[in-house]
Amino acid sequence: MRAHVGDQLVIESTTSGAARRDGEIVGLRHEDGTPPYDVRWSDTDEVTLVFPGPDAHVHHLEPHTEPRTEPRTEPRSELGPETDPGDLGRRVAAERRRQGLGLEETARRARMSPGYLSYLEEHPADPSVAALIRLADALGTTVAALRGGGTGLPPGQGHALLHPRLQDLDEGECRSLLSTHGVGRVAVTSSDGRPAVVPVNYEVVGDTIAFRTAPDSLPAAAVGTEVAFEVDHVDDALSQGWSVLAVGHASVVTRPEEVRGLTEHAHTPPWAGGERAMWVSIRPTSLTGRRITAEGQEAPRAGGSP
Repeated sequence: MRAHVGDQLVIESTTSGAARRDGEIVGLRHEDGTPPYDVRWSDTDEVTLVFPGPDAHVHHLEPHTEPRTEPRTEPRSELGPETDPGDLGRRVAAERRRQGLGLEETARRARMSPGYLSYLEEHPADPSVAALIRLADALGTTVAALRGGGTGLPPGQGHALLHPRLQDLDEGECRSLLSTHGVGRVAVTSSDGRPAVVPVNYEVVGDTIAFRTAPDSLPAAAVGTEVAFEVDHVDDALSQGWSVLAVGHASVVTRPEEVRGLTEHAHTPPWAGGERAMWVSIRPTSLTGRRITAEGQEAPRAGGSP
């Protein structure tokens, strides 16, 4: 028996008067299409791992000349640009953890088995459109976002809200949105006198923002000056977002114990790679922020998604 994602698995009844059972094959465990399969049953909408017996057969919903051993390459316009199937699982896992959702709760919201969700996060898979829609809804995002649509474009390409509400954020909420780490933008003046804005991975330690760089890099121009540091989040699906702006004096971290502590507790190495051993700290003297939501909508708690 060989099957493809999207085919129908039919279990014929061996008992007189009993109804047969069928479901969509939503995941393969072997590249050659042999069992077992992840099947979403039409009667319960649940996904289970199935080892078909002699009473089962596969109904191919589309013609195939040979088993598909590589991810499908034909365009799927309803889902957005095609990406490596493994990327989908990584995006699902990252979004789930970002929202603080456990595997069981996410699976419950998406009406799928925790086992299948775990498999989807850890292996290349090609779930059905219906499964992706439910999963996106459970995570409060879009199918296109889960599949990586628009990753090569700047955020904010959606339509503006009909009745937006612009809200100033207090200092406490700004600090909460800065969180513990992330990617922010530091505004500096380059050696030729021109202004520049550079993205950097940052850490928040107490009241200080710190980032790693190299002594001869553009972000290093911040040292000894008053700089602006900005972080933001944009939700294209809901046309909402927030931004936080910190202004303060930048200086090099020189005490060995502080450098060692920052390096040991950093959440991630600089995404740009290379040797970046110089830590620059910014102690904000001003911390302001704004949030855009729909008029009449209650603002989310600090630190949550807009």
